[in-house]
Amino acid sequence: MPSNLVYRVRASSPQLQEGLARIADEQHLPGEFPPDVLAAAEHAAASVTLPELDRTDLPLLTIDPAGSMDLDQAMCLQRDADGFVVHYAIADVAAFVEPGGPIDVEAHHRGETLYGADTRIPLHPPVLSENAASLLPDQERPALLWTIRLDPDGAITDIHVERARVRSTARWSYVDAQASLDGGTAPEVIALLAEVGRLREKREAARGGVSLALPEQEVEEQDGSFSLGFREQLPVEGWNAQISLLTGMAAARLMVDGKVGMLRTLPPPDPRDVVRLRRVAQALRIDWPEGLDYPGFVRGLDPRAPAHQAMTVACTRLLRGSGYTAFDGELPEQREQSAIGAEYAHATAPLRRLGDRYVGEVCVALCAGRPVPDWVTTALPGLPKILAGSAQRAHTYERAVADLVEAGVLAGRVGETFDGVVTSVEDKDPTRGVLMVGEVGVEAPVTAASDLPLGHDVTATLAVADLATRKVEFRL
Repeated sequence: MPSNLVYRVRASSPQLQEGLARIADEQHLPGEFPPDVLAAAEHAAASVTLPELDRTDLPLLTIDPAGSMDLDQAMCLQRDADGFVVHYAIADVAAFVEPGGPIDVEAHHRGETLYGADTRIPLHPPVLSENAASLLPDQERPALLWTIRLDPDGAITDIHVERARVRSTARWSYVDAQASLDGGTAPEVIALLAEVGRLREKREAARGGVSLALPEQEVEEQDGSFSLGFREQLPVEGWNAQISLLTGMAAARLMVDGKVGMLRTLPPPDPRDVVRLRRVAQALRIDWPEGLDYPGFVRGLDPRAPAHQAMTVACTRLLRGSGYTAFDGELPEQREQSAIGAEYAHATAPLRRLGDRYVGEVCVALCAGRPVPDWVTTALPGLPKILAGSAQRAHTYERAVADLVEAGVLAGRVGETFDGVVTSVEDKDPTRGVLMVGEVGVEAPVTAASDLPLGHDVTATLAVADLATRKVEFRL
């Protein structure tokens, strides 16, 4: 059963590695990079040409999960008389990838980086994604440098993107960045990130956008046993995400004005789904006042409360229908990403997502007043299908990994009883549903002889926990 939770793993084990290998084999996931791709990547890493524009004067820094090596973004925020200036450097993957060459062909096959437990199946060879193209500290790198000016309230007043050589001055983890803010020792860039991030959150609320802070779990392993624990998202993570959203919205504005590019779209939610969510909230005993809209309700959820965590997961059903829309000359009818409340494009993670490289190229050309390269316009019509396929593969993979980890956590405990909350019930068979067990951080199928009590605390017996089949099931 998919958990819809985000996993981070602190340790590995032979059991976990074997299970991940089985998943990769069953789903025919990409394996090692072919020799010609590796050779092309080595050559590109050794022969890249840095842009003439030198912006190594900017005190850029990166903020990512601890230990990350594939660093797509580096930022520098400044205050000016008219508000703020956001400098956002995005790894220039196109500087290393020859259109139609081995790296490009393989990237189209993969579509995006796949994240498992303690493993990754990268979009690009590590010599690029974790080294030559990554915005690692104290290294000169080619980048697409976005300069976005904001007024004192955080609204966009000007957008420009160009190729430049940059150098990140520091690599921060989310934990360290938050600690510096809490302790009053944050450098100016991080202090301004908090200020601008809050302004952008207010603007998100005003336009009816909403960010779902899905529960995140950390997986630990000791002596062959797994354990799971919930990790609350730090405020700096949300502010960091706001800068990426800002850039994606800026990219969408450029492309819509230029009538060429690719948007990330999501139609408005079906009113019937909102009605169903209200019923879930009622069952989980979460107050949803009649006059409060969906975005306002979501912003009021407490990520520390189990019932609210279950509600957040249930809200993901309103994200169904997201996709990519490419256009060249005629604007598409559906352009908005309804969860964001604006036109939006994926533009800030080209090391990990294929489409971002194309969006970046379109925006650079439009800002320079040059035609969009032929290799971009030729590929645009087929990209949405490629990206939809890779997204589905990623979802299927992540679901299998979640099942594997949860089976590992509960292996050897069949027959024990656990306290939990019934977070969903099947419409066609109300004796089947999903149980969230806070004690072990697992969300898994549950069955009963009679209708399950949605939203109620229950005591359930673990009936199945099979690591080989990745199956977990509780019974009332």
